[in-house]
Amino acid sequence: MTDVPKIFTLKQVVSSIRKTIEDRYQHLYWVKAEMHKLNRFPSGHCFPELLQKDEGKIVAQISGSIWKHNFDRINQKFINTVKEPLKEDTTLLLQVKINFHETYGLSLQIQDIDPNYTLGELQKERQATLKKLNSLNLLNRNQLLNFPLLPKRIAIISAESSKGLSDFMQVIERNEWNYNFFHMLFPAYLQGDHAANSIVKQLNQISRVKEHFDLVVIVRGGGGEVGLSCYNNFSLCEAIATFPIPVLTGIGHSTNLTVAEMVSYRNAITPTELGDFLIQAFHEFSIPVQDAYKQIKRSSLICINEAKQSLTGSLRLFKQVSGQAVMREQHYLLTTSRKFKSGVRLSLQRHKEIVDRLTQNIKVSTRSQLKEQGLILHNRKEQIPRITKSVFQKAQQELNHITHSVQLMDPINVLKRGYSITTINGKTISPENPANQGSTIQTKTASFALESKVELVKDNPPDD
Repeated sequence: MTDVPKIFTLKQVVSSIRKTIEDRYQHLYWVKAEMHKLNRFPSGHCFPELLQKDEGKIVAQISGSIWKHNFDRINQKFINTVKEPLKEDTTLLLQVKINFHETYGLSLQIQDIDPNYTLGELQKERQATLKKLNSLNLLNRNQLLNFPLLPKRIAIISAESSKGLSDFMQVIERNEWNYNFFHMLFPAYLQGDHAANSIVKQLNQISRVKEHFDLVVIVRGGGGEVGLSCYNNFSLCEAIATFPIPVLTGIGHSTNLTVAEMVSYRNAITPTELGDFLIQAFHEFSIPVQDAYKQIKRSSLICINEAKQSLTGSLRLFKQVSGQAVMREQHYLLTTSRKFKSGVRLSLQRHKEIVDRLTQNIKVSTRSQLKEQGLILHNRKEQIPRITKSVFQKAQQELNHITHSVQLMDPINVLKRGYSITTINGKTISPENPANQGSTIQTKTASFALESKVELVKDNPPDD
């Protein structure tokens, strides 16, 4: 016979689980966990998500519940102790009752939360960050930078809707002295788990264009210790401490400085106080400049008056001295003019005598040369006919000789001596113009010409 298995209903199973848990976990327990989401409903009840992380990974997770009357009491306790209400993304010490419901499953029913533990956790992180920064010699790094003479160009890290940003802008933009600031907002989260990474990211952005800014300010509205916990984050504090230009913080009311405020170049309790500090920096530059301007103006007036008096005295002296100098120069000019006239007359007289002597010498010399040249010309005139006749006779003799030679070379005279000239086609017979058998040739003598036809052509034998 086959045994029939016992079948349980789901309600029986979960009821058994509930009873087992109730029997096993009858007490209240203190549990450390991170409240990820509060999940508050309109009824006032909250159903937070509780979890535990290890190196950034979630290693445990469970739902919780806070009934309205407990939440109101716990929240007021946080406001009184931590100076701000209960918030998400906070590590808390919870007093819980383990509860299992047939429909809603397992959860932790939160009875109370210790706000002092939260403050203690924040203090631990603060001390750890300080210790690490001190070991790296970074605590005063940013404070050793040179502060700009006029902090005009400001990179602002804040949230666009931040009340602290509004207060800061009102101070620097509406100052009664009309000091002008250039500012650019780099939006970031100012609280919560994402705040530190968000601010570091914007610091890195500003670092890439640091030459365009004189300093960085981080401003937010007021808040309690929990809201400022991100400003104890090591990565954020290291980024502030090592930033290449001064970083100023005005991150809200607090009696206990965060590490970020401690390592920044300067911190202020409020953004308004931080804005006043920048205005004061302008005052510290402007007031000495204004005083110097007034001193320069007074000194300039004194110098001008002294220069005027000196100039007036110099003008009187110059007028007196110049008058005397003019009179001396006039007397000297008159004396020189007289001497010059006398000297010119003497010089003209001497030069006139010299010119007269030269004129007389030239006349005598000219007569002598004319007479001498006349004799030469007369002799030449007598010689020209004789010389010309001799030249013509000699030229005539040479011409007659040339004429005779030319006549002797005339072909007619050669032919008269018994010679003849034979041509073919108007040219003398030669190797280049040969006479061939049957060719017609012309023969010319001194007294007649004839044409012949070649019957035979023979080569002349060479002479022995």
